[in-house]
Amino acid sequence: MSLRYALLGLLADEAGSGYELTKKFERSLDRYAWHAKHNQVYQELNRLAADGLAEVVEEGARGRKTYAITEAGRADLRQWLLNPPRTPVVRNEFVLRLFLLFALDPKEARSVLADYAAAVQRDLDALTALVESTGADVHDGVLPDPLAFGHLAAGFGLHMLPASRDWARWAITQIDNQEGEGAGQGGESGPEEGGGGR
Repeated sequence: MSLRYALLGLLADEAGSGYELTKKFERSLDRYAWHAKHNQVYQELNRLAADGLAEVVEEGARGRKTYAITEAGRADLRQWLLNPPRTPVVRNEFVLRLFLLFALDPKEARSVLADYAAAVQRDLDALTALVESTGADVHDGVLPDPLAFGHLAAGFGLHMLPASRDWARWAITQIDNQEGEGAGQGGESGPEEGGGGR
């Protein structure tokens, strides 16, 4: 269902063909918010048109169609935005993996977390460059047009990604501390056991 509203949101920003919307989806939503394959995008566009929430406003060569949101589509999108679910469905594969890290040895768990921290840093660097390319200053925290498409979401990423990276680094230190304590306890008990044998 969220794919429907993702596409309505893209159409509310500007009309586009299935190809253009797929590319815009990949550049913005797919990486940070919602994943969809190109055939799913095309199928959902057809459904939106059939339901009167979008309409074909132009047809070009090779069956290219440009879609625009209708007033009914805007009303439906607005209704969806104003009424979030009380118990949202959560599917976060990374957090699921966190619950199951106990199945790895400490070195492997540390490696998973380090890879995650590095990946988050790459995402943060890319997002920072993208935001700065619009003329915004990521350091002053002021967006020139906060309600423009994706601007507040970008701000969310600029706040959330450093926190995620720092959390991963913190988690690594937790594992390291536990490992250090284990090594210390082992080192202390060795001589005692040896002394008791004398």
